Amino acid sequence: MSDANKAIEYARANRERFIKELIEFVKIESISTNDDFKLQLVNAAEWAAAHLRKIGIENVSLMDTGGHPIVYGDLLKKPNAPTVLIYGHYDVQPIDPIELWETPPFDATVKGDYIFARGTSDMKGQMMATLNAVESVMKTGDFPINLKFLLEGEEEIGSQNMEAFLHKHADMLKSDFCLNPDAGAISADEPTITFGLRGLAYFEIHINGPAQDLHSGLFGGAVHNPAQALTELIAAMHDANGTITLPNFYDSVRPVTDKEREETAKLPTTAESYLQQTGAPALWGEKEYTPALRTGARPTLEVNGLLSGWTGAGAKTVLPAKAMAKISCRLVPDQSPAEVHRQLVKFMEMNAPKTITWEVKALHESPWAITDVNTNGIRALAAAMETVWGRQPLYRREGGSIGVVAMLQNICGVESGLVGGSLPDDNIHSPNERMHLPTWYKNIDAFIHFFFNMK
Repeated sequence: MSDANKAIEYARANRERFIKELIEFVKIESISTNDDFKLQLVNAAEWAAAHLRKIGIENVSLMDTGGHPIVYGDLLKKPNAPTVLIYGHYDVQPIDPIELWETPPFDATVKGDYIFARGTSDMKGQMMATLNAVESVMKTGDFPINLKFLLEGEEEIGSQNMEAFLHKHADMLKSDFCLNPDAGAISADEPTITFGLRGLAYFEIHINGPAQDLHSGLFGGAVHNPAQALTELIAAMHDANGTITLPNFYDSVRPVTDKEREETAKLPTTAESYLQQTGAPALWGEKEYTPALRTGARPTLEVNGLLSGWTGAGAKTVLPAKAMAKISCRLVPDQSPAEVHRQLVKFMEMNAPKTITWEVKALHESPWAITDVNTNGIRALAAAMETVWGRQPLYRREGGSIGVVAMLQNICGVESGLVGGSLPDDNIHSPNERMHLPTWYKNIDAFIHFFFNMK
């Protein structure tokens, strides 16, 4: 029996314990978006550190970031072997609205093939799959490669202290490849490797009109309504085709190649699948691109929220003094957040009427990332997935942003393989988050094969 098969036998024999450990980890309410949960975040970091020590990882420590701690550990016993950095995050999203949960959000419940709780899919469950795979190899033989661990508590708030941490500890984190299971698969039967992520630029647009709210009967028609001015400006940010109209917005956008069009066409993410997943009556966007390309390889500008005037129950005939919109742009190679900020300001300068004043505030940014699919790490992952699923993985560019991926690439020179068992219907960031256990087990097996493929 091969060393990999010995480790897989161990993993399968210990599945029940692995689930119990995940349930214990999930109980810790490590919500990073709310300062009331700081203690729970420390508890989650300490739990992860204790687990690393328990399975035999060395030099485990909680490292200060100025925010929530990073858990580091390593296993460096093979001087001539590659080093893989394993990334994870122990923080989770809030649970609101609580009334929509069908099971207690932090008391994990197993129903059939699923386990329900906040963090099961994003990403305590995915993180534990890698640790379970590491344990299985360590308990059945000699670990074939070197390992380092980077487990953070701020991913859900934009990894806001990660950049400074990586600059300070770049030498310590130097590795040949990063295994990042903070992604997912297109379906349970279709293993997936994500090789590209879009970046993010997040803004607020503030519009001001009269000095205070006015009576709409006395002043409507004579004073420009800031809510109307804002919505007219937002509407003008796209044309009828869904193309963004900010000046020079596409100047830096890397064109989609014919090869990528061909590869993306192989994905099962059709227009029909988008309609089924979203419940939207029809799709929208640039007609010259498929939905998969629109969400992975093309930039966007989205309205995330609007605030103005009276929004309570009943009627109040008010002409509001101000209005605000939250705007996010997903960025692709080779755009930069600073560039898009300048373009948004230029748009406002060109289009905002003289009847209002305005301000654009830049709130948050995250860089885009692209991984070379021909690296040894990606090839080792692909071979591992093919062994477990019996089919080659699909490759895709994901529309979301994971800041640490680009930071590791740009600061430490480490490219990442984004994989995981999170499925499109896992309700991540929503009530009733869940994880598909058969896919979780397959990922544990695949990670075991990956470690041996890397040696």
